[in-house]
Amino acid sequence: MEKTIFEQMGGTYAQAGDYNLPSLILSNEESKPIGIWGQRHARYLKQNRKVLYMNLLTSGKLNAYLVNIDKQAQERFERLIEGMKQTQSIYRTAKGRKCLRMVRKDE
Repeated sequence: MEKTIFEQMGGTYAQAGDYNLPSLILSNEESKPIGIWGQRHARYLKQNRKVLYMNLLTSGKLNAYLVNIDKQAQERFERLIEGMKQTQSIYRTAKGRKCLRMVRKDE
């Protein structure tokens, strides 16, 4: 019997009843905790980009990919918050000065 492409690439089969099932083993990927942004991206991949999700999962790169996405998103979020703080600070300072001018004019 001729070998299948799977067997030619080094894969093996295990017999389960009357069926030969491929013996698939995921690589030992280092698990790191994934934050909220990584979890949201994982949900997006599962719902909208199923092929990419399965490719990352079966290649053993999903966890590292999601950790990287989470780190990037957290950094962007922190920069956005810092920018908003600076904008609000400038606005409050200007608003405070305007109020003082109005008080002084009334006197």
